[in-house]
Amino acid sequence: MHIGLIGGIGVAATVVYYQRLTAAMTARGLPLELTIVHADVQELIRNNLSDNRAAQAEIYAGLIDRLRGAGADCVAITSLGGHFCFDETVALSSLPLVSAVTPLDDYFAAQGLNTVGLLGTRVVMKTGLYGQLKKTRAVALEDEIEDLGQSYQDMAVAGVCTPQKRALFLDAGQRMVDGLGADAIVLAGTDLNLAFDGQDPGYRVVDALDVHVYLLARLAADEADLDEVRAKI
Repeated sequence: MHIGLIGGIGVAATVVYYQRLTAAMTARGLPLELTIVHADVQELIRNNLSDNRAAQAEIYAGLIDRLRGAGADCVAITSLGGHFCFDETVALSSLPLVSAVTPLDDYFAAQGLNTVGLLGTRVVMKTGLYGQLKKTRAVALEDEIEDLGQSYQDMAVAGVCTPQKRALFLDAGQRMVDGLGADAIVLAGTDLNLAFDGQDPGYRVVDALDVHVYLLARLAADEADLDEVRAKI
């Protein structure tokens, strides 16, 4: 199956999707059919902060039409923060959308995780992954959501993580484990690999990007079909 990605939001996350999808297909001994379009991260940030879902969905719809023209069979948004207008985009999309949020609930339950701590955008942390976790409790550092969200946004736009920001995120995760009872910390922002890759924070980390890539790789390898995916979104 030909996978379409809406990338650029941010660039570092898009690169990781590309790398991990390629690795998953190489491990299967199969070619990867993939097309990526570039979205404007600043435009996304403005619409996200103002909760202008209709405007962002229209932007996505145009990009999805381009992916369809390139032969893509389905599409994914390479940003959990960018999922804030997922339902509105589904209504306009000319291709099936493969959610990065919905598969997480089943994954956490299967892993025996009763409570997860969230790091990501302001909206992701405030809404507990858009309220879509039914089997697992989500927690966040409520008094620090604005600061953590801004730090995440700055890192995503820059495409690099400073030592100071890395220490901030690692410490926030530890405090959710120690103080809020988190069984694991979820990298619920697809650019957080910039801070956590190669680190051993001393607690369990779940990269939401990996769960999404696993599903996309199954679709790309025809190990799953779109009807199965639609049943979960």
